Amino acid sequence: MSIRFISQKIAQQIDEELMSSSGAFSLDQLMELAGLACAQAVAKTYPVNTHPRVLVCCGPGNQGGDGLVAARHLHHFRYKPTIYLPKPGSKDIYQRLLKQCENLEIPVLKSIEELEKGVKETDVILDAIFGFSFHPPLRRPFDRILALLGSSSAPILSIDIPSGWDVERGRQKLETEPDENGKVDVVETFVPDALISLTVPKKGVREFKGRHWLGGRFVPDALAKKLELNLPEYGGVDQVVELSAKL
Repeated sequence: MSIRFISQKIAQQIDEELMSSSGAFSLDQLMELAGLACAQAVAKTYPVNTHPRVLVCCGPGNQGGDGLVAARHLHHFRYKPTIYLPKPGSKDIYQRLLKQCENLEIPVLKSIEELEKGVKETDVILDAIFGFSFHPPLRRPFDRILALLGSSSAPILSIDIPSGWDVERGRQKLETEPDENGKVDVVETFVPDALISLTVPKKGVREFKGRHWLGGRFVPDALAKKLELNLPEYGGVDQVVELSAKL
């Protein structure tokens, strides 16, 4: 049986069950496991000897938290990560993850101007901006951010769902919120070169053609069986398994 691609509703259900009293996972645990899987996906797709510089672009939500965890692990994998953080998350867990990266002296960029320079000086971009909870319209300055990433010559590896894509329908054009003059812009979302789905792949990436990894080596067998997820076997001690070779 082939792996199941799930809806946003099922994805939310899985997260809720994992963090319920019976699932017993904390958000910290899940974010750590997800971020480690993301770092492994980078390492397997873009080896450190050929792609040492990684620009980790983090949004303000849990997706950005996964990116911060990945940046920390990439540092320990001997990469040279740089974090782009236009709008830091306010939750305590986010602040702690950021502090851990700062303790490792991982550079943090905050302005659009720094991003413009950063995308020209990196070997890989890790897209951790928006997750499966994203809903249009697109807030500024994220319109400029997505455009910059899309125009970069560096390969992009997206986490879970490429930023701005619809979780169930896939790539889409996005409208921005109206500016002070009421003007609305239309933004093209980019197609990444590689992708790591977290927990279970979403319906919106079913047709993705690049290298596709899965990071979910923590889903309880009983939950996978109940929801008929048909998850693949992971090899050795890997936290990721390549789906593009299995679909």
